[in-house]
Formats: sequence, structure tokens, C-alpha cells
Amino acid sequence: MSKTITLRISEDHYEAFKKYARTENRKISNAIETLAMKQLEKAQLTEEYETEGILSDENLLERIKAGVKQAKDKKGRFEVIVLRPTRK
Repeated sequence: MSKTITLRISEDHYEAFKKYARTENRKISNAIETLAMKQLEKAQLTEEYETEGILSDENLLERIKAGVKQAKDKKGRFEVIVLRPTRK
């Protein structure tokens, strides 16, 4: 079910959305929703199929839980690894 929200934006941003909507032959509300969803997808760390793979791997989930417990208990050896997702 669709939800209605109120969004306060500057006149410049409104005009930019209006221009984008016009070029894409969309209503402004649909253009904003489409752009927001694209940005949300980019912001997610994993693709849907990767998340499904992680959640279906019981061994991996147990190791993650153990690691979280060790971190909370300040035990074990920890390394910081920065992951940069690849974009298609």
C-alpha cells in the first residue's frame, strides 16, 4: 500500500526534480521515488543474491555470531577490513 509523505525541499531542488521528471515523462512524486530507490539500492552493502547466500550459510552465521560475541567480550584477535562493494 502506498504511503504519503511530506517533503520540504528548496526551490532549486524542486526545479531540478521537475526537470528530471519532465525528461523522464514522469510525475515529480514518481521521479523522486525512483531516484530515492536507486540511491537506496546503491547504498546497500550486498546484492540481494549475496544476502540470500549469507543467510542460508549456517556455518558462516555461527562464525559471525561467535565473532560478535568475542568482540563484545573484547576477546580474540581482530582485524579491520574495509570492503568496497563493486557496482554493476
